[in-house]
Amino acid sequence: MSTTRTYSSEILFELQEDTESIRNICILAHVRHGKTTLADDLLASNGIISTRLAGKAKAEQIRGITMKSSAVSLVHQKDNKKYLINLIDTPGHVDFSSEISTAVQLCDGAIILVDVVEGLRSQTLAALRQAWLEHLRIILVFNKIDRLFVELKWSPREAYLRIHGVLKHINDVVAKQFTSLLLEKSAEQEVMKKVDINSLIENNFHFYELI
Repeated sequence: MSTTRTYSSEILFELQEDTESIRNICILAHVRHGKTTLADDLLASNGIISTRLAGKAKAEQIRGITMKSSAVSLVHQKDNKKYLINLIDTPGHVDFSSEISTAVQLCDGAIILVDVVEGLRSQTLAALRQAWLEHLRIILVFNKIDRLFVELKWSPREAYLRIHGVLKHINDVVAKQFTSLLLEKSAEQEVMKKVDINSLIENNFHFYELI
C-alpha cells in the first residue's frame, strides 16, 4: 500500500534547482480509460486533494473528458533520494492529438494506461507510437481490472487470459514498431550507398531538385 507524504514548497524549489533529479512524465491513454483518475491518485500520494483535472473548463464539464493538458509537480522518494516529477495529464480524444504530441516531446517517460476490458484502442496505439518515436521510457499500467469480475463476471482464469492477451497485443505492437524502424534505417543506408555525392556535384545537380 502506498504511503502518503506531504512536502513543503521549499523542497520543491530545491529540487527544481537540481536538474538531475527532475523527471517529466506524461499519462497517455484512450479517452475514458482512466487517466485523470490515475493522476488524482498520484496527487493523493503527495497529500494533495485534487479538484479533478478534467472539469475545470466549461467544455470539459459538459463532455466529461480532459481537453487540455494539465501539469503538476510531485515529489517521489526512492531510498534516500528525492525526485521532482512533473506529471502531465493529456487528453485521450483524437480531436486533441496536438496536445498529446506537445506533451510527449517535453517528457522523459510516459505512463501508458490501458482499460483491460476495452484493450488497445486507436489513441492507445497512437500514443505508443509517439512515445516510441520520442524514445520515452514507458511504464505500462492496466486499469479497471475490477470490471472483469463486477461487470463481466469472469473467473480468475478468464481474467488472467484477458490480461495476458492485452499484454501480448501491446508487445506485438512495440515489436512491429521496432522492426519498422530497423527497416527504415536499413533502406536509408542502402540509398546512401547508391548515391555518389561527387558525381552529383560534377554534373551540376542541385540538391533541392532531388527532394
